[in-house]
Amino acid sequence: MFGKRSPGGAAAPALALKAPAAAAPSLRPSEPPAADPRRAPPPPAPAEQQRSDEYYQMKSMIFGALIEAIDLSQLAKLDGESAREEIRDIINEIISLKNVVLSIAEQEELLDDICNDVLGYGPLEPLLARDDIADIMVNGASRTFIEVGGKITLTNIRFRDNAQLMNICQRIVSQVGRRVDESSPICDARLADGSRVNVIAPPLAIDGPALTIRKFKKDKLTLDQLVKFGAISPPGAEILKIIGRVRCNIVISGGTGSGKTTLLNCLTNYIDLDERVITCEDAAELQLQQPHVVRLETRPPNLEGTGAVTMRDLVKNCLRMRPERIIVGEVRGPEAFDLLQAMNTGHDGSMGTLHANTPRECLSRIESMITMGGFSLPSKTLREMICSSIDVIIQAQRLRDGSRRITHITEVMGMEGDVIITQDIVNYDIMGEDAHGKLIGRHRATGIGRPRFWERARYYGEEQRLAAAIDALEQGEADAA
Repeated sequence: MFGKRSPGGAAAPALALKAPAAAAPSLRPSEPPAADPRRAPPPPAPAEQQRSDEYYQMKSMIFGALIEAIDLSQLAKLDGESAREEIRDIINEIISLKNVVLSIAEQEELLDDICNDVLGYGPLEPLLARDDIADIMVNGASRTFIEVGGKITLTNIRFRDNAQLMNICQRIVSQVGRRVDESSPICDARLADGSRVNVIAPPLAIDGPALTIRKFKKDKLTLDQLVKFGAISPPGAEILKIIGRVRCNIVISGGTGSGKTTLLNCLTNYIDLDERVITCEDAAELQLQQPHVVRLETRPPNLEGTGAVTMRDLVKNCLRMRPERIIVGEVRGPEAFDLLQAMNTGHDGSMGTLHANTPRECLSRIESMITMGGFSLPSKTLREMICSSIDVIIQAQRLRDGSRRITHITEVMGMEGDVIITQDIVNYDIMGEDAHGKLIGRHRATGIGRPRFWERARYYGEEQRLAAAIDALEQGEADAA
């Protein structure tokens, strides 16, 4: 048998030291949650179905026998599929030797569970495989929530204890060269598919490690798909395509989970293929399709507390890399100043995202972040810099029914005295809600016939498309009236 070792073999002590690392991810689902009468839960994944205590005891017994039977150093040399097949063969032999009685379906379920524990992320694997899940939220070992269709639901999945949950967290973050432990309890990382991962561990997380995964869909969304979902009207989407095409400097503003990164990915589809694009992110998650893209990622400090590379370091270095567009995944601090500098010094078409509730708050937050970064510039000077750098603010919002909408497309016009003047091109009005609690609304034009970036659109030969999109938006409003 592959990896079989004799009870008295010389390799036993070394492998015994390695066995806990493989045994750590042994995970168990929890008891089913109480039914919530207010909403029907989504169909459970196979891993979420009810299981008996006998199943867990049998799984633990077989898992222990597997660790005794397998040579981990040899297993590490195999690719994922080959390793999975070898483990399945050994488990089948263990089941036969121990006279365990299982149906074919139960045996397959057990095989998948143990393979996921050894090679993957345990019971998180079936959740990661579901494309309808937007977020996975693990609140300690015993409670795991998912978001489906904008609604959060408790699942039956749980970890055996906090130590094993912590081992899973360490396995995830170590794949991108990061670490999470008591000395560094907060970590941002990513999965292989670009899904965003955040871990906060004890002593900061009182009830055990908290793991949050923002999943990315396998199929990349486009603006046309956002139109089908109702996030933006067809004429509004046409305006966004033109804004991306004519190299306006864009800030996408919105709250947590409002779809800022998704919208940023959609807008980058309209970047010309011959443009050099450089992205800066805390955890690389943007999925640009252009051939000439350089992706940069920040680095946390090492064990000695040195060697950190901040977002501001990346943005400053971008300017030496001959970029045509700079895209900042999320502006959180003083790098806002460097992004404005880049937008204002010949890198038209740069983009970034920012947490804010309205376009007006977005401008205030940029000013606040620059001020908190230690820049002692007069307020009016900062605002003039903002006006000369940012062309368009796109506001995304997650509504109370779980749907996501683009609520404003707003231009930055300039200054009147000490006040930044903006004008909305497109607004989203909520009209009411239907019998199922879904909000009803519509995108409407604000009567701006010629936006400020009209001349830029003319320079790129897009003014006719822009005029047609604005006319269609106003015509749609008239038809709705």
